[in-house]
Amino acid sequence: MEFQYETKTGSLRIFAPREIDECAASEMREEADMLIDNYQIRHLIFDFANTEFMDSSGIGMLIGRSRKMGYNGGSVEAQNLNPRVQKIFTLAGLPRLITVVKEETYD
Repeated sequence: MEFQYETKTGSLRIFAPREIDECAASEMREEADMLIDNYQIRHLIFDFANTEFMDSSGIGMLIGRSRKMGYNGGSVEAQNLNPRVQKIFTLAGLPRLITVVKEETYD
């Protein structure tokens, strides 16, 4: 899997892959932690525009990054959730930990 991201001063945007399974979640976890530490990230954004599926390992990865950012005084945001990913977020209780930004394309 090719891991895609972009950084700006204090901010990291991670473009989530089409499927977030155990393998993808593990790679995202390692890369995100390295980037957060190396670039002193205070605002982490997950962009789910291309994501169609996420299993429990993806949920765990998001919870872990939320905790890591909380320890560092940072914030986590999720953007571009399609209805399927939004449902996974809701059922897992992730909106209590991660700010979900609603986009007009997914009303």
